[in-house]
Amino acid sequence: MKRLLTEVRACTVCAEALDHEPRPVLAAHARVRILIIGQAPGAKVYASGVAWDDKSGERLRDWMGVTGDTFYDERRVGLMPMGFCYPGKGSSGDLPPRPECAPLWHEKLLAKMSDVKLTLLVGMYAQGEYLGERAKKTLTENERAWRDFGARTMPLPHPSPRNGVWLRRNGWFEEELVPALRRRVMRALG
Repeated sequence: MKRLLTEVRACTVCAEALDHEPRPVLAAHARVRILIIGQAPGAKVYASGVAWDDKSGERLRDWMGVTGDTFYDERRVGLMPMGFCYPGKGSSGDLPPRPECAPLWHEKLLAKMSDVKLTLLVGMYAQGEYLGERAKKTLTENERAWRDFGARTMPLPHPSPRNGVWLRRNGWFEEELVPALRRRVMRALG
């Protein structure tokens, strides 16, 4: 795993598509218990090099009911985005994850992580890829159907502050899904 992580962190396959230097951001270990598959690092994470080191990460940790120490313990929580590098700014937020990363690296990384007990699919990019034909038409439908995906997979909306309107419109998410998420997280962590 160590060699593979070194390769991923040195990857420059998307360099020509970016207006900044590639800086792949992820965290993984062969014995990780929870795997979070998100979208792509934002500008703050690109600057720090630490996955989920922003307001979105704070909200995600709160939803999970874990401390930063637990979240950033690579033996417990793996952080593998669909795109490993910050994709840049678009007209209404960050651009979508670069399409090269997941096909190039995910299968290799997943093959090394044999103890994953819970996978959190954060946002539509991860849900579309990993729920496949089971995915519903919208993120809201995926969230409402969270029980349909089994005890080892849980879809989540992106915890960005930009999703405050969605969270207010869907109060059931924090009332129903977040407590279930916390129970699954605690079980997975043992």
